Amino acid sequence: MNIVSRSIPKSDWHPASWQSLEASQQASYPDKAALDRVVADLSRLPPITTSWEVDALKEQIAKAQRGEAFVLQGGDCAETFDECTSENIVDKLKILLQMSLVMIYGLKKPVVRIGRMAGQYAKPRSADTETREGTTLPSFRGDLVNRSGFTADDRIPNPQMILRGYERAALTLNFVRSLVDGGFADLHHPEYWDLGWVGHSPAADEYHAIVASISDALDFLETVSGEQFHLTQRADIYAAHEGLHLHYEQSQTRYVGRKGRENWYNLTTHFPWIGMRTAQLDGAHIEYFRGIANPLGVKVGQGMTREWLQQLVRVLNPNNEPGRLTLIHRFGAKAIEEHLPGLITAVKETGSPVLWVCDPMHGNTESTANGTKTRRFDKIVSELESAFRVHQSMNSYLGGVHLELTGDNVTECTGGARGLTDADLARAYKSTVDPRLNYEQAMEVAMRIAGLKKGSS
Repeated sequence: MNIVSRSIPKSDWHPASWQSLEASQQASYPDKAALDRVVADLSRLPPITTSWEVDALKEQIAKAQRGEAFVLQGGDCAETFDECTSENIVDKLKILLQMSLVMIYGLKKPVVRIGRMAGQYAKPRSADTETREGTTLPSFRGDLVNRSGFTADDRIPNPQMILRGYERAALTLNFVRSLVDGGFADLHHPEYWDLGWVGHSPAADEYHAIVASISDALDFLETVSGEQFHLTQRADIYAAHEGLHLHYEQSQTRYVGRKGRENWYNLTTHFPWIGMRTAQLDGAHIEYFRGIANPLGVKVGQGMTREWLQQLVRVLNPNNEPGRLTLIHRFGAKAIEEHLPGLITAVKETGSPVLWVCDPMHGNTESTANGTKTRRFDKIVSELESAFRVHQSMNSYLGGVHLELTGDNVTECTGGARGLTDADLARAYKSTVDPRLNYEQAMEVAMRIAGLKKGSS
């Protein structure tokens, strides 16, 4: 990594200024004119989110930075166009609502819900090409870019996929809004959130006991006061994705001239984040991200030096704005206690407010003997527990968790309440990229965070 000092005035920024710099992890489109037409078309279409929603999330993240809230960020490792169905969207919403309810109950503070949804259609790749049985083709970079089938036609980057991704992201988020506004997230009716396949699992039984306790307390307070608590009748759900495909991000970047809020906003999502592979200080992604007003995240892990991190903080949040910057650390269970303290100290030296979030998934990815990618539940929990311990010892606040999970009945991560083994993975392994926690495993993580469940798995 080439660490260079950087101080570029904001006035020199515009949504396409990134194109003058090296952009890593970008697809090579054979028809540049077609790509430009798609970007122009998308720039005229209505935005997926609004600046009001983006600003509201920034205020919630500022509360989490002060220790007054906790952020739950979760969802699929990579969305697919085929899975843009009402059933899949509802199941994602159910698991986020259930987990957040458990965490509110245990932590005694608000939980900010951010879904990895409505735009997580592009994925970074370790190599530009993939070889199978002597045939080499471009890598599959997600449904936003090309197709997963292993043929030459499938792997050609197609600009029309960008428009298809926009359409499905808009459909997803609009359906989520309709559910929330229609009463689906009403705390008076948590039965709406039950997942049919779960039955009488231990996680479901524990969750229903918590729901009963909350419902009894709510009924009592409303009876005594003679009025309903309207804050319990809806739950805000925000969208997030990795801001990887810069043409897509650029095309929905709009200048908003609201009085006192004049700024550029990325309106493809509420909360875009940057992966470590694209966090070069002199690279195109940092150039793009420094100019938008959204709250944003940066993944940090082994290889991130204190100097690199301090300069990222300075470039991305030069005015030390509350709610602006979230640092999502991902080290792995074995490395977190060695590497995290130095980065916490480095950020403290900048004086900038940040939200620290733990991603206990990506640093714990491994392969089984037959090459199946998986994650061990005990390592996920171990990294999370270490993160809380390290932050507390350094007078810092771990204000969130970033998880890859699903409401579907998958077997992709081993361990957890049912003690899944490597042999169980083939039974319901559905992810095309990274392994996800299933419902029971995700709920157990939520209970651990809430302090409602102890012990090893």
